[in-house]
Amino acid sequence: MKNSLAVIFLVGPTAVGKSAVALELAPLLNAEIISCDAMQVYREALIASDKPSLEMRERVKHHLIDVVSVEDEFNAARYRELALVSMAQIHARGRVPLVVGGSGMYMMALLDGLFEGPEADLQLRVRLSSHEAEDLYAELKHVDPVAAEKIAPNDKKRIMRALEVFETTGVPISEQQKKREGIWGKYDIRVIGLERPREELYRRVEVRVDEMLHRGLVDEVRSLLTKKLSSTGSKIIGVPEVKGALNGAYDLDKARELIKLHTRHYVKRQMTWFRKDKRIEWLMIGQDDTVSVVVDKIMGLLNEVAPNGRT
Repeated sequence: MKNSLAVIFLVGPTAVGKSAVALELAPLLNAEIISCDAMQVYREALIASDKPSLEMRERVKHHLIDVVSVEDEFNAARYRELALVSMAQIHARGRVPLVVGGSGMYMMALLDGLFEGPEADLQLRVRLSSHEAEDLYAELKHVDPVAAEKIAPNDKKRIMRALEVFETTGVPISEQQKKREGIWGKYDIRVIGLERPREELYRRVEVRVDEMLHRGLVDEVRSLLTKKLSSTGSKIIGVPEVKGALNGAYDLDKARELIKLHTRHYVKRQMTWFRKDKRIEWLMIGQDDTVSVVVDKIMGLLNEVAPNGRT
């Protein structure tokens, strides 16, 4: 890492061990941590978002944690705006931003920018929504096959948006997205991805969920439900599952299993997203690897020439 304006990303799925590694890695890089997590932005969700402890945040300065209420909407555009400000402040102090998290969308928003697109056309959306996702997807494949390749056939919301952009502008969304502007190419950037064998990762998910419940997740969710949760805040994994138990739909053991199941599904989605990004340099963590061993391996990677030729 020769460029004084370096940015390091440390990404990977939930429960892979990013936070512990980042805490030990940051001092070696003279870095401050920018969270890249869609749920750690919420102040009231301490346990459900599994955010770094106050002690960890005292050891290394963290950014973009506890920035909004669960009653507020939050999205990738807002994240990008705040992250760029934090990044500039960190660079101004002569330090390195270490972007840590599992949100592929937020990572992409920073690296590649976001496509704003035209305003929503409500009449067009009503018309599109009356059709099945399968039929809309077939239409998208016809007018914009590049976009269709990147969208799941059952992701009706994104399919509709792609069709809406095409019908209102006459230009495929895949072409318009090429005009996005992010930080990739502007800084000395390395993206390190942490992974573990699938079964080991799922075992860690189960342990994490059990620990969250032991720490008081039910009481935290009970408190959250007294507020008017935003649509994004209400989707924090753990909130809808515990809410079902509190409402009497099932018992707490069922809620526990649902949280584990939905977290495993989330892990799969994260890995599917990250695997598409060829800029990520993957590091497999062995079952017996300590945090220090992982940090040493990362430092070894960072001291090598990057695959794209930058160091």
